[in-house]
Amino acid sequence: IVVCGWIRTVRDQKTFAFIELTDGSSFSNFQIIAQPEMIEGLATGASIAVSGDIVKSPGNKQKYEMQAKELHLLGSAPNDYPLQKKRHSFDFLRTIAHLRPRTNTQGALARVRSRLAFSTHRFFQDRGYLYLQSPIITGSDCEGAGEMFQVTTLNLDNPPKTDQGKVDYSKDFFGQQAFLTVSGQLNGEAYASALSDIYTFGPTFRAENSHTSRHLAEFWMIEPELAFADLPMIATLAEEYLKYLVTDILEGCQEDLNFFDQFIEKGLITRLQEVRDTPFLRLTYTEAITLLEKSGKQFEYPVKWGTDLQSEHERYLAEEYCKAPVILTDYPKEIKAFYMRENEDGKTVAALDVLVPKVGEIIGGSQREERHDRLKTKFEENHLDLETYQWYLDLRKYGSVPHGGFGLGFERLVQFITGIENIRDAIAFPRVPGNCTF
Repeated sequence: IVVCGWIRTVRDQKTFAFIELTDGSSFSNFQIIAQPEMIEGLATGASIAVSGDIVKSPGNKQKYEMQAKELHLLGSAPNDYPLQKKRHSFDFLRTIAHLRPRTNTQGALARVRSRLAFSTHRFFQDRGYLYLQSPIITGSDCEGAGEMFQVTTLNLDNPPKTDQGKVDYSKDFFGQQAFLTVSGQLNGEAYASALSDIYTFGPTFRAENSHTSRHLAEFWMIEPELAFADLPMIATLAEEYLKYLVTDILEGCQEDLNFFDQFIEKGLITRLQEVRDTPFLRLTYTEAITLLEKSGKQFEYPVKWGTDLQSEHERYLAEEYCKAPVILTDYPKEIKAFYMRENEDGKTVAALDVLVPKVGEIIGGSQREERHDRLKTKFEENHLDLETYQWYLDLRKYGSVPHGGFGLGFERLVQFITGIENIRDAIAFPRVPGNCTF
């Protein structure tokens, strides 16, 4: 039998040598018993191939170990290898993002992230949803916020100009302004308007100059879109989806979760079990504002009807008041996106946010405005170019149906599942303002 991997530790006990080996496929290392002369020149970080016999281990740490017969050094690791056997700060590890997958924490994060991605596809595929690969380059701003990365092949030192002195984007690669997408939702609506239930899962981009532990410039989004659906149906899907993921991770990533529970967030597993077993509470935005106003708690950001909830408000509701995940619905229309369906009161829209302990908002969604005249008015009120979005209006012109969906930021999901504090550690190579290394 041959095993291959990277050395975590190597110890010479005079009569025997002990090697802790990992190949990254699981949290546990594999112990190899070797002759002392075999380990000459070996060090932490080196890669080796070992042949020998698998035997039951007399120790309590592992069931089996290998008694080495032959050992081949595949790649040495000099003394300046930065990941010696000691604890390293997350700040330091971000400076060596190409090597940090070799740490316990990042390895566990990668395995959990992989499992969550697979479980996401399985959840939607088992329910008959079609997977749509939505475009990354777009001419539309889904959120209407304008915080988008521009894609251009124009000479930035001397771009072509119109008679009015503005940049002439008709000379650009696409013949118009183009951007990296902030969401696959609008394209998803087009396919849901023909195929009923779809989901997208891909990278999205926001040019927000935010230096926080909650924001990335490049992140992944899961966005299902349902035809013939109202807001309660969308809320139920969001709850079922989160519970499904939590249940699957608790069953399939036990070793990794034990590590996170011990070293990252005490009580993590209990928190996840409570999410799995507890029905999500449902409140309207108006009810939530009343609760926050009566809480007697001093918030950094004052609370009043019409203001957007901050993370401190969301976490108070989920962690202290409700002590469970919360689905908030029916937000003031002024603080939500143009495409959300206006309620009969004329003040609110059929929007929802799912708030969870530790993270706050993890899902945002809505029933979409399916009425052509209402949506066209929204475009005009928000000063959006009707020509750019004519195709989107066409979806309401030809066989429009009630529909909606939600978006889940994948990295925030990883934070929620693992307890990791900084979102820059929830993705392999974080893209943030001022840094695009690796």
